[in-house]
Amino acid sequence: MERVVITGMGAVTPIGNDVKTYMDALKAGKCGVAPITHFDTAEFKVKVAAEIKDFDPTQYMDKREAKRMDSFCHYAVAAAAQALEQAGLREPGSFDPWRTGIIFGSGCGGLPIVETEVVRLHEKGPSRVSPLYIPEMIANMAAAHISMQFGIRGESVCPITACATSTHALGEAMRMIRHGYQDIVVAGGTEAAICTIGMAGFQNMKALYTGDDPQAASIPFDKRRSGFVMGEGAGALILESLSHAKARGAHIICEIAGYGATSDAYHITSPDPEGEGACRAMQLAIADAGLTPADVDYINAHGTSTPINEKYETIAIKKAFGDALKSVKVSSTKSMTGHMLGAAGAAEAIACAMAICDGIIPPTINFVEPDEDCDLDVCPNHAVQADVKVAISNSLGFGGHNATVLLKRYE
Repeated sequence: MERVVITGMGAVTPIGNDVKTYMDALKAGKCGVAPITHFDTAEFKVKVAAEIKDFDPTQYMDKREAKRMDSFCHYAVAAAAQALEQAGLREPGSFDPWRTGIIFGSGCGGLPIVETEVVRLHEKGPSRVSPLYIPEMIANMAAAHISMQFGIRGESVCPITACATSTHALGEAMRMIRHGYQDIVVAGGTEAAICTIGMAGFQNMKALYTGDDPQAASIPFDKRRSGFVMGEGAGALILESLSHAKARGAHIICEIAGYGATSDAYHITSPDPEGEGACRAMQLAIADAGLTPADVDYINAHGTSTPINEKYETIAIKKAFGDALKSVKVSSTKSMTGHMLGAAGAAEAIACAMAICDGIIPPTINFVEPDEDCDLDVCPNHAVQADVKVAISNSLGFGGHNATVLLKRYE
């Protein structure tokens, strides 16, 4: 069975529109939460979000193409372009297109275009709905545009598992390469759901923070937490078989060595209070890598800043790690990026790669009031220097979709 390595990464996030800027912001504990600018919030309880800033899609595609895509596709193509560039796979002829695949998802797809065209339908009639509405809206178009932009002709798949989307993408891409179906896979996720219909839906299910203080908004593991902050953006990682990467002399960032996925079979929005599904996903990922909990140095938690998530995720982590937990660092980078939904897992896997490569664990920022239900070492407020050989990233999606990936230092 092939070992699988990461040879390129790309990111468009609320704290940086490329991997270096994103990583520098993570190390510095930069907060990407600010007042919403995408729409007028006068009638909304929700006032803040973690928006993408100063992003120009025409850096990655021509203006005509950009006009025919929703923002979630802009972010996906940009992140994929960065990742392919770093991996040395951007130019035609640098890879076998039939042995290169894509697993790239989105939790919500083109919500802004849905909003725009439904209004047009009701105000101007069905004949005025854009003929591009469907291809701009459907979630698989991120993968499709990556395929067309870069000439990738292998398997192209779009997982949709809410907040676990891009972690499932990474895990399934790893399996695809392990079993010889592809040599290279562009894996990740993208999201652009900061629009009136998206925010109204999440607001009315009482999932979002409704205050106006960016420093008290996305505060995972803090006792004051009251709801998540919507983020947006994309993360892309180039996964490659070790033999293929070595044969072409690629720089290897780290190894992706384990994956576990389970279902809670419990509730449409709440995690299982017993944490069994999340616990099992972690255990499966660790076992898949041939390791034990004692080998793990860092956990990038799902950590959404909702009252129940961190309580139940803490229970799951304690069950999965037992006595080994005393030497494990935990943090939630959602404290800086907000919750990027379908893009979160990929962005957080990049944070794990940073911890392994640079020896710096990103902090959980704006942490003020500890919660006795979340008594983990959450790296409060400041990045921690540490020798990280193994890191795992958790993603827990609405509907009970749990996924964990394990990254380790390449040796």
